[in-house]
Amino acid sequence: MKETMQEGEKESRNDWVITIIGRADVEHAFGPVVDILKEQGLELDRIDLLSGAQVPSLAKGPGYACAEVRGYARTSDEAVLRAEFMALADEIAVDIALQQEADYCLERRLFVFDMDSTLIQGEVIDELAKMAGVADRVVAITASAMRGEIEFQESFRQRMALLAGLPEARALELLERIPLMEGAERLFRTLQARGAKTAILSGGFTFFGAYLKEKLGVDYVYANELDVAADGYVTGEVRGQIVDGARKAELLVEIAGREGIPGSQVVAVGDGANDLPMLRLAGMGVAFHAKPIVRAGARFSMTHVGLDGLLYLLGIPDWEWAE
Repeated sequence: MKETMQEGEKESRNDWVITIIGRADVEHAFGPVVDILKEQGLELDRIDLLSGAQVPSLAKGPGYACAEVRGYARTSDEAVLRAEFMALADEIAVDIALQQEADYCLERRLFVFDMDSTLIQGEVIDELAKMAGVADRVVAITASAMRGEIEFQESFRQRMALLAGLPEARALELLERIPLMEGAERLFRTLQARGAKTAILSGGFTFFGAYLKEKLGVDYVYANELDVAADGYVTGEVRGQIVDGARKAELLVEIAGREGIPGSQVVAVGDGANDLPMLRLAGMGVAFHAKPIVRAGARFSMTHVGLDGLLYLLGIPDWEWAE
């Protein structure tokens, strides 16, 4: 009977992994994080370091700092814990992720990304608008759509109409002008070395997605067509199905099914309101350098480091990242 009770107690225990990520130091977060654990009735198990910045003999990563705090409790309120850690993260300028041990131990095999302001440092449509002399009008529509104030499909049609007459040759100049997001190349090299599949699901344009497919070795790319007439000028019209939030979620399910990967093993990363459907559908949805509405709607958030910081959430120390 005693052994049965011990097994039952172990099965009912909630084990948590709290990942703390910062630019250079996270030790100042240990005390407040442990205080929250205690306030919520959790016991501290241990603290592990995942960054070479804190272990000089292992240093070869980007110089970030990362630690995992592990705690456990018989019962715990995930929503309360998540809210407490989000508030603390904002207060002390670090990223804090909360995962149940069972989820943390899952193998993540498919990674899907938004493109603009996620894989690249800018919005292609805003840059096209500058070239067309309609920047203020397009940027205002883009910002409103990303905040969730305008339905994405309508906002996309409005912005496309303003680009009519732009030479395609000008648009292609952006391939060399908009840089990759910090850490993107290191992240993709590491994921590929581990056999993961990758996809871009973007409300942006296929011409830039195709460029990233080649540069980063992405497996799948879905985006919108920049419609160009035979004379080489943008028509301002929309062709084909618009890749909006609902379409991104559909594509995530489609790709996962094609690869035979369950939803629990899918990671989705994005920054805008139109990314929320796929972030909520994926086993791990990450709001990256995102708007407040997106951070509030996603289970995970990264604001203070580059895209390669995602690897810490998978439990991969930076000395194991691909060079």
